[in-house]
Amino acid sequence: MTGATGANTAVIRALICDCDGVLIDSEAVAARVLVAELEARWPGAQVGPVVMPLLGQRIERVLAGAAAELGRTLGADDVAAIRAVAESSAMEAPLFPGVAEALGAIALTKACASNSYTAVVRQVLDRTGLVAFFGDRVYCADLVERPKPAPDVYLAAARGLGVEPAACVVVEDSVAGVTAAHAAGMTVLGFVGGSHIGHAHALALRDAGASDVFDQMDALPELIAQRMRNAAVGSH
Repeated sequence: MTGATGANTAVIRALICDCDGVLIDSEAVAARVLVAELEARWPGAQVGPVVMPLLGQRIERVLAGAAAELGRTLGADDVAAIRAVAESSAMEAPLFPGVAEALGAIALTKACASNSYTAVVRQVLDRTGLVAFFGDRVYCADLVERPKPAPDVYLAAARGLGVEPAACVVVEDSVAGVTAAHAAGMTVLGFVGGSHIGHAHALALRDAGASDVFDQMDALPELIAQRMRNAAVGSH
């Protein structure tokens, strides 16, 4: 499931991946936990349809958005408890099939940029062995002023890597993430292979700025190669 809608002709020097929903199939796990926790606190509320469109934002923002839309409230203790359960569950989510092979086939500097907390993402990378690809090049929303959909975390990643934003290709699964990377001036590939994603999500990612959408990780190396070829042609 691919299709180009545009190309960045800058020389590509770095690949930046989101974590949840791109490296690990965790968004469905987190969504189930959030819905269950909120339903337990708000009996009778139709929580699922409200929570799902908010995925990809910080858990605190998802909870605040759900509360606002449903006219409910959550105390600080509830927010902290729900976040702890959701993060604990999501950290054990499996890798997407083929992600390690895809990363190994792409000869670019790689970084991870997440809306989660640095300690959580580092644990995921260590547990899955993906730290071999990303090293300490981890940039998370707790280190910047504004989380996704603001571009801060992606701009921080570019600065940390010593490259211009236009030289970065990003893989994202959420509207918030695509919006953030696009606003940072990066080429964005939308990944829709997550078990939580419905058919309309691919269009939403394109509308947010994704230049391609794909649903199998084994397609990623060729998508990156296409961009590198386009950059080589555009530089002449």
